[in-house]
Amino acid sequence: MLNGGHWVSPDALSAVNAAIKKTGYRINPHARNLATSRANSVAFLLTESHEMLFTDPNFAILMRGAAHELAKHDVPLVLVMAGDEAEQRRAKQFITGGHVDGVLLVSSHSEGSNFIADIHASGVPAVASGIPLGFENRLGYVAADDLNGARTMVRYLRESGRRRIATITGPLDTSGGQLRLEGYRLEMAEGFDDALVERGDYSTASGARAMRRLLEAAPDLDAVFAANDMMAIGALEVLREAGRDVPRDVGVGGFDDSPGAATSVPPLTTMRQPFERISAEMVRLLRQAIEGEGAAAVTIPTELVIREST
Repeated sequence: MLNGGHWVSPDALSAVNAAIKKTGYRINPHARNLATSRANSVAFLLTESHEMLFTDPNFAILMRGAAHELAKHDVPLVLVMAGDEAEQRRAKQFITGGHVDGVLLVSSHSEGSNFIADIHASGVPAVASGIPLGFENRLGYVAADDLNGARTMVRYLRESGRRRIATITGPLDTSGGQLRLEGYRLEMAEGFDDALVERGDYSTASGARAMRRLLEAAPDLDAVFAANDMMAIGALEVLREAGRDVPRDVGVGGFDDSPGAATSVPPLTTMRQPFERISAEMVRLLRQAIEGEGAAAVTIPTELVIREST
């Protein structure tokens, strides 16, 4: 009756409401959760190292957006780290132990597919940020259009007169890393050259290392597309040390439009991911999954943001 059931007469409902007002009764959320078999919380499951949590601003933006959306439904968000085998074991025990109603899976790697398979097999509803490689038809997900975003950036660089365009990839065991490389490859077409491709891991340090290798392998390069802004910022630092003027000598483009893109030197041209919309869509799909609906997928367009690095 207190839950608003429909099989209650108006007189009975009035009497109950009067009693509630007189006694000051408050609903016990713990009892309600036991009765409904719900934990009334959601896990933000990050399969990255603790260092990446604090150095990559995208994770904080996604987490804040998800918490904001869940707060509208009075559901708390619980951060669960799963960056190594020990953390994954503890995370699986926590998630499958009835402590959460669903999981927002962030930054999944195909190398951790056994862990993802265990979460999926447990029956706990989950929605991924980005395409979960190997689970595309089993898990719901919300992804930026990585392929066409990369193509847009490379096409812009080519139309700006750049000819020797290098790329620094993200981790190739992630959908973002794979699709942004594929977008670069497709747009370069006959101009694709393996010597112009270096792999990174989305960190600033990996962008710097990759840029040094690219300058050694292809000193005539005139543009670089990095698969995220942090690696692009690392590339900018190395180009500055090498005496290469940006953008006169080398144009640099990133991906994400993270907070550092607008304040880098020079400000970074990038592809904007709408992180707030991504997190809102993830919460929407997860709430549907918790209510028993099947897996669904959403792909969101990205937007070219032109600044002074190109």
